[in-house]
Amino acid sequence: MAIKIIKHPIPRSEIETMAKTLFGDLVKAVVDIERGTMAVDMELHADGETLMLESGSQQKNLWGINLYPGRGERDFIEFDSMINIRPQQGNRSRSVEDPNIQKQIITIVKKLII
Repeated sequence: MAIKIIKHPIPRSEIETMAKTLFGDLVKAVVDIERGTMAVDMELHADGETLMLESGSQQKNLWGINLYPGRGERDFIEFDSMINIRPQQGNRSRSVEDPNIQKQIITIVKKLII
């Protein structure tokens, strides 16, 4: 497993392979809603968050999600991660509570995973 920062589209089959390798049915990802990039294939969202911060992302723009390549489009993205708990940004749970941020994440994921 090597965390990969995605800046250009990759095939969904690559996400399927990643899922089988680590968790079986999911891939953890961290999305930068400002830069339109994401880190994928990590054991902990915090590991992807660290890599994204080291590559120039800002904390306020990073959101943890899980990708389920075996599910349909509606259930492909799960907005659940410990890194999403940010009371200072009004996000008090593991979920991404702001529907506008959810839409941004969905747009980025659809652009990067084809």
